[in-house]
Amino acid sequence: QVQLVESGGGLVQAGGSLRLSCTAAAGRTLSYYNMGWFRQAPGKEREFVAAITWNGGSTDYAGSVKGRFTISKDDARNTIYLQMNSLKPKDTAVYYCNGPVRSGRPGPIWGQGTQDTVSS
Repeated sequence: QVQLVESGGGLVQAGGSLRLSCTAAAGRTLSYYNMGWFRQAPGKEREFVAAITWNGGSTDYAGSVKGRFTISKDDARNTIYLQMNSLKPKDTAVYYCNGPVRSGRPGPIWGQGTQDTVSS
């Protein structure tokens, strides 16, 4: 089974930016999967953030992040990215890479998560 590894989280002030990366461990490829990002804030359920189709031809975003976050993929680097701009304190959460995503629903493969904290 594919194992996912996220990186790029951290602490940032409101209005700042972070870029998350997700790659597959053990040389497995992500090229053939629709991939996505989910997040879970303290005391809340995990929620959909963004998804991208296997060929990069289509993306989808939660309304709360549309226009601020961008999901992309680099098949040569076998990596999925989430560029997060204009961050707000309510974006504070653990962010998880996931696949394969179908209609905004998570698949069975999760990364370990990366903590993003946005201070006001």
